[in-house]
Amino acid sequence: MPPYRIECLDDAKTDVRRVDRATAMRIFDGVLHYSRSGGGDVSPLHGDMAGSFRLRLGDYRVLFGLHEGTMRIFGVRHRSEAYRR
Repeated sequence: MPPYRIECLDDAKTDVRRVDRATAMRIFDGVLHYSRSGGGDVSPLHGDMAGSFRLRLGDYRVLFGLHEGTMRIFGVRHRSEAYRR
């Protein structure tokens, strides 16, 4: 179904601002790649986050949902913190 339009929520923008520039660029490249091709290490989430997905990019996880052709990113977190609420 790609390509997806990318929508980054404020919490996700704040998360990206907390990482170093090189990591942030890797995250942006990975998100752009997924939105265009659907490629990447993506898995559905379970439990409280059921219906959402995670994109694995090194030690970081991009948490997102897919809604009507839009990739809505709601979090970008280190793997040790990604699934905690």
